[in-house]
Amino acid sequence: MTILDLVSRNAELYPADTALIELKPSTAYRRAVTWSEFNESINRLATALVARGIGREDKVIHLMMNSIDWLICYFAILKTGAWAVPLNFRFTSRDILYCANISEASTIILGPEFVGRVEEAKSGLNRIKHYIYTGIDAQTGMDNLNTLITSYKPNAREISFNQNDVCGLYFTSGTTGDPKPIVLTHKNMMHAAVTEQKHHHQTKEDNFILLPPLYHTGAKMHWFGSLYSGSKATILTEIKPKNILDALHSERGTIIWLLVPWAQDILGELDRGELKLADYDLSNLRLMHIGAQPVPPSLVKRWKAYFPGVAYDTNYGLSESTGPGCVHLGLENEHKVGAIGKAGEGWSTRIVDESGRDAAPGKVGELLVKGNGVMKEYYKNPAKTAEAIRDGWLYTGDMAKTDEDGFIYLVDRKKDVIITGGENIFPVEIEEALSAHPGVYDVAAIGVKDERLGEIVAVVIDPQPGTKLTQEEIANYCEKTLPRYKRPRLIFFDKVPRNPTGKIEKPVLREKYSG
Repeated sequence: MTILDLVSRNAELYPADTALIELKPSTAYRRAVTWSEFNESINRLATALVARGIGREDKVIHLMMNSIDWLICYFAILKTGAWAVPLNFRFTSRDILYCANISEASTIILGPEFVGRVEEAKSGLNRIKHYIYTGIDAQTGMDNLNTLITSYKPNAREISFNQNDVCGLYFTSGTTGDPKPIVLTHKNMMHAAVTEQKHHHQTKEDNFILLPPLYHTGAKMHWFGSLYSGSKATILTEIKPKNILDALHSERGTIIWLLVPWAQDILGELDRGELKLADYDLSNLRLMHIGAQPVPPSLVKRWKAYFPGVAYDTNYGLSESTGPGCVHLGLENEHKVGAIGKAGEGWSTRIVDESGRDAAPGKVGELLVKGNGVMKEYYKNPAKTAEAIRDGWLYTGDMAKTDEDGFIYLVDRKKDVIITGGENIFPVEIEEALSAHPGVYDVAAIGVKDERLGEIVAVVIDPQPGTKLTQEEIANYCEKTLPRYKRPRLIFFDKVPRNPTGKIEKPVLREKYSG
C-alpha cells in the first residue's frame, strides 16, 4: 500500500466525509472538500498531466502557498509516476533556477505569489515545457489549474508502484549554501504516515489544525497521520494567535502542531489579556506538539498552565528521515520535557563517539537513526550519500546524549546550522552573500539565542581597510541579496577570529556575542 492507495481507500470508505478544510480569516474564506471530491480532483489533474506527456520519473516543481490545491497537485503528480519537487516558498529566483536545473524538471506548478520570481528566472529555465498556474486570473503561456481539473475526466491511468520507487525530491540547505536534493520513496512516505498515526493515536474523529508550510517534510508528514486514519484536517493560511484559537474553536480542532514562535505569540497575548480563553470552546483540543527546533521547557510549563488538560508531545526528525518521528517524546513522557525522546515507531537510534563506538549515557556523540524513513540518497551525489548513510544508519550531524533512562537530549549542532523559527540556515549562505560586498574584508555568521525564534542570525564583519560600513548599509544590502528569513538581525563590526588552518573560530564568536 502507498499513500496514493490511502487517498482512494478513504474515498471509497468515507466518500461524503470531510477530508480537508481551508481557512483564510481575513476574507472569511472557508473551503471544504470530501474524500470523494479530493480523490476526484487528484484523478482529473493527473489525467491532464499525463495528457501533457508527464509520466514516470519526470520532475514537477511544486511552488505554492498552503492550500487544498497544494495537496491535490502533490498527489496528482505522484499519480502519474512523476516525482514531486516541492520548493520552499521563500526561495529566490536564483534558488528556483538552481533547483529546476539540478532536478531537470519539465514542469512548474506555481501560485500567483511566485510569478515574478519565476519570470525573473525564466531565461534559464530551458528544460521547462509546461507552466501550470493556480491563480484565478489568466497568465500568458501558462495552463490554468482549475481549468485543467474541470476539463479532464477523472480516469487517470492506474500505475503500479514498487515501494522502492522514487516519488519525491526535496531540497534542503547544504553545506555549500545551495539547497541540497534528497530522494524519497513510496516506502519512506508510507512509513511516515504509519509512524505519525501511531505516535499521536489519530482516529477518524480527529481534526488536525495544520499551520506550517506543506513544502516542508514536517507539516506534510504530520498530515499523513490524518490521511492514514481517514480523519479531517484544517489548513489555516493566516497564522496569528487569534486565528489559531478561532480555528480550534470553530472547526472543533483536536490536534495542533506549533512552532516555538507561534506558541510564544499565543502565550504572550494570553498573558497580556489580548486573548481570553473564556471566549473559546477548546474542549475538543487533546494534543499540542512542537518540532523543528529545540523547545524551551519553560515554554511547555507556561503552555500547560493555560491548557492543563491538553497533552504535549515533541518529535525530532530531518528531511533525510522523511520528516519527524525518528525520535519521539511520547504523550506519556511530559515529565521528560527537554528531551527529544526515544526511538520512534519503526526506528532505531544510536549515539556514537568520534571513533564510531556507542557513547555511554551522559556522554556526547553524534545521533544516528535507522528505519524505513531513511532517504534513498542525495540526488546525483553518491559521495555525500555514502558519508550520510553507513550500514543503513543515517548520520544526522546532530550532537546528543542520553540520560539514565535512555531519553535523548540534543546538545549542539555538529554543523553550524542556525535554526530560526523552524527553518534551517547555514552560516556559509550568509557569509557568501556578504563576502560579495566590496566593503567587506571578512565575515562570519552565527546563531544567537532568541526566546521567540530559537535563534536569530548575527554577523560579524571585518571591513576592508580604510572602509567604513554602517549597519544600515549592510541591512540594505541583505534586503537585495538574501531572502527575508536569512537576513541577519544583529550586525557587529569586529575582527573575525580564524585558527591556523583558516577556519572561523565560531565558539569564540558565540561566547562573545551570545551573551
